Amino acid sequence: MCKAFVVYPESSGPTKSVIVIHENRGLNDWAREFADELAGKGFLVIAPDLISNTVEGIEKTTDFENTDKARDALYELDPDMVTADLNSAYDYIKNDKASNGEVSVIGFCWGGSQSFRYATNNPDLEEAIVFYGTAPKQEEVYASINAPVYGFYGGDDNRVNSTLPDTETYMTNAGKSFEHVIYEGAGHAFMRRGAQMDASDANKKAHDQAWEKLTGILNGG
Repeated sequence: MCKAFVVYPESSGPTKSVIVIHENRGLNDWAREFADELAGKGFLVIAPDLISNTVEGIEKTTDFENTDKARDALYELDPDMVTADLNSAYDYIKNDKASNGEVSVIGFCWGGSQSFRYATNNPDLEEAIVFYGTAPKQEEVYASINAPVYGFYGGDDNRVNSTLPDTETYMTNAGKSFEHVIYEGAGHAFMRRGAQMDASDANKKAHDQAWEKLTGILNGG
């Protein structure tokens, strides 16, 4: 069974819920810190540990010997199992009494790709938010997307950005909403790197601007 980290906001009533999908490093300290910060902005947050209980003797990400071992386990995951675990997280948080029933998904890096892919599997999402992740390669799956998709990318992340023209074409052909922003000079993982003490100016600026834009989207603005 997939473990998860749940954070409740300080609120006088039910709030919007957000599923946070971690990077290819698993549910590490940064992912938990992001979930905490998002809850601090008024959202009920669930961050599933998608590599928990996938390797014998290891219950959670932090039990892995190192980041490389966690990454190896992540890339062995069956996509259908990932979808099933995300569905479980969705059902759990949607039905929590602290939730108003609206659920969005956010993912980073590998998790950004999973966020986009999950939008093709769950028609009831409010938004799918993709931080520097690639979109599905199969054009036919885009017809299943109901939620608007928002992308956040670093200007110096050509591996990911080179896929954006196809993504835009597929979303347009399917009649779906795709808005994205590219932060000049920022690299891959600017949300994590931009929060570090030694962050580059470009990553720090992208981090701060993306937080503002993200909260605006989640608040319906």
